[in-house]
Amino acid sequence: MSLDFFLRPAVASDAAWIAELRAVVMRADLERLQRFDPVRVRERFLNGFQPEHTYIIHTDGVDAGVIAVRPEPDSRWIEHFYVAPTHQGRGLGSAVLGHVMGAAIDERPFRLNVLQGSAARTLYERHGFVLESEDPVDVFMVAPTPDRP
Repeated sequence: MSLDFFLRPAVASDAAWIAELRAVVMRADLERLQRFDPVRVRERFLNGFQPEHTYIIHTDGVDAGVIAVRPEPDSRWIEHFYVAPTHQGRGLGSAVLGHVMGAAIDERPFRLNVLQGSAARTLYERHGFVLESEDPVDVFMVAPTPDRP
């Protein structure tokens, strides 16, 4: 797999595919936390899907993941960041996250939440995210906008 990718804007018809990807990617962590519900994991996404803030990660001729960046007045929330299992572990997630953070147009920090115990936390820490707060299920993290020349 190459690290060449592009982000295409999501459209409403992407919703079912993203919901399924979410269920697959989050299943192990949700089961470990005793919170997996095969219907709810999909419905939570579908009920709040905002295609205007969502991008499909396309690489190697296929849609391989998704990332959303929701703007708020004081920050940008990275949400629904899922890479298909067949594309994990090869640097794609890191490349996408670096691209999104590097394309920041202002100084608002990035925020996200990750499930307790998720391996994704290591990825976020490598990109400058630090613990902001946590509860028994979620870890909330924040990262400043990367310095630009």
